[in-house]
Amino acid sequence: MNHLPEITATRRRCLSVVVFTALSTAAVFPSAVGRAETAPRWTGTWEAAPSGTAPALPGTSIRNVVHIGVGGSDARIRLSNRLGTAPLRLDAVTVAVALRRGGSAAGAGAVPGSLHTAPAAGAGAVPGSLHTATFDGARSVTVPPGQDRVTDAVRLTVPADADLLVTVHTPADCGPATYHRTSLQPAFLARGGNHAADTPAAAYTHRVSHWYYVTGVDVLRRTAPDSVVALGDSLTDGTGSSYGTDHRWPDLLSRRVRELPAERRPGILNAGISGNRLLRDGVGPSALKRLDADVFSRTGVRTLIVFEGVNDLKGTPPQTDPGAFVRAYRRIVKEAHAHGIRVIGATLTPFGGHSAWTPAREGLRHAVNAQIRSGVFDAVADFDAAVRDPGRPDRIRPVYDSGDHLHLDDAGMAALAAAVDLTGSGG
Repeated sequence: MNHLPEITATRRRCLSVVVFTALSTAAVFPSAVGRAETAPRWTGTWEAAPSGTAPALPGTSIRNVVHIGVGGSDARIRLSNRLGTAPLRLDAVTVAVALRRGGSAAGAGAVPGSLHTAPAAGAGAVPGSLHTATFDGARSVTVPPGQDRVTDAVRLTVPADADLLVTVHTPADCGPATYHRTSLQPAFLARGGNHAADTPAAAYTHRVSHWYYVTGVDVLRRTAPDSVVALGDSLTDGTGSSYGTDHRWPDLLSRRVRELPAERRPGILNAGISGNRLLRDGVGPSALKRLDADVFSRTGVRTLIVFEGVNDLKGTPPQTDPGAFVRAYRRIVKEAHAHGIRVIGATLTPFGGHSAWTPAREGLRHAVNAQIRSGVFDAVADFDAAVRDPGRPDRIRPVYDSGDHLHLDDAGMAALAAAVDLTGSGG
């Protein structure tokens, strides 16, 4: 990986706001210049950052549903035992295209956290699409505690804007299971046997609202763009958006990039964790501590969008020094530049009316946002301006408020996605 000198604040201010132009890619990642655009290469298309652990599910087939942005000719899957305390034994891993019903997203309408005893709609695979994933040619794998494993290439045509089924079978109790708690859509469980290779949904009679073990999907593409990581908290994880609809703002940004020519459409990776903080560990390690695992280790990352800090404003203990935010942001930018990644900073959105709001915290939010706008990052996505109420700028517009005066509804998520400039005309 090429290492680049730190870009000065003056030069950062002069860079275009655009995320996805060939010019910005070449300026920040010189190794891409001159590479044949018809040569297939791997691109990240989906991510879930590990946020904690859940009890193991021995003897259970776990069918995770993941929504893909950009497609490709092959797939490979990242599986994680990052937060586990014992070796994770998986004796079957399969990948398939999910069978949709009535044109709706697989699993739409499920109740979060509910359990059922009937076959689960959304757990069925498109006939002929189910493939077994291997690890250096072996169908089983043991993942040591604290580590990830990536499958071999799976010969599966992955459609854009599709749901994939990533199914794993855990034959024994391997200790705490690494998971992403808030999936906002169901995963499906088949008890009592290895049903990873089942195409029908009949065995999958239970639903949960978490992603177990699976933390990434890459696809093989012939087009030039790589991937964009959205690093954030619950506002990025999707809290407040409708269940089962893929209306998190990174999902909606992924839909927006379809406006671009095919050769310029990147994968959008969601590294949001509900409860996460910029400066302190909370739910998951702080944003500063998880850069390597959730950003730099991901495939083909060229751009990072940082939307972190609201939980530091309102958390216990709250952060009161705007300089601490700025130092953290500058460190993220410096480390990202060393990996050839440009960084867009998102301003912090209002939370007036929420129980944690105080005038002092509002003043700190304004101070932090002023610094974000002043040139800390290569470019700015002004999320604050996109969703604040013009009549009460300490609050979210009522039409965007999910009800708790902090999190955004579907319309608010769309406003955030629209605030990222795709045209190259911003400055």
